[in-house]
Amino acid sequence: MDAKVRDTASGNPVLGLLSETRAALAVVDMQVDFCAADGFVAGLGLDPAPCRAIVPALQGLIDGARAGGIPVLWIYANYDDALVPPTFLRRKREAGIERGCCIPGTQGYEPFGVEPASGEPQFVKHSYSAFTNPDFEAHLRSRGIETLIFAGVQTNVCVEATLREAYNRGFHVAVAEDCVASHTPALHEATLQNTRTLLGKVCPASDIQAAFQVGKRQTV
Repeated sequence: MDAKVRDTASGNPVLGLLSETRAALAVVDMQVDFCAADGFVAGLGLDPAPCRAIVPALQGLIDGARAGGIPVLWIYANYDDALVPPTFLRRKREAGIERGCCIPGTQGYEPFGVEPASGEPQFVKHSYSAFTNPDFEAHLRSRGIETLIFAGVQTNVCVEATLREAYNRGFHVAVAEDCVASHTPALHEATLQNTRTLLGKVCPASDIQAAFQVGKRQTV
């Protein structure tokens, strides 16, 4: 039975994909500056409350990945003006933004709500896509990872930038729809719809966790 038939029969849209490929969970930018009520995003007049609301579901997904033997990869932003690309810096200056975002050594850089376990890889980026850090793709290739499951923030910015590039580089893509969030709900929904239509799977974390457990039983 092929993956499409099996997924339809089970009602789980990622069961076939996660049973047949080597997957990793990518947790994107769960940092104080993006999520906290007094962080960088809030300072721009945007509402990061949805980014805080996903924490319980996201922790459950992370726990499920660990229990199922799925690698958890952590992606963090460091948007120091000296490190971001000139395109990034120009837009920031044109917008009149002076405050730093996710600067190491500040509270804004720190993890928010969820954090890595000992030994889980962390990748720092200086622009929206995790693939701007070449170590990220090198890690995926060296471990034979074929599918990336996305969680974190912001859905329409760094999550979308990374998942689009993942797809274009030949990685399968899935998004845990209740484990991603944005300060702009309409753009969050647009990314999910674009992903459903063009790029990969979108489903609740419960479907992904169930697929983790099936994969675990099949490999034990």
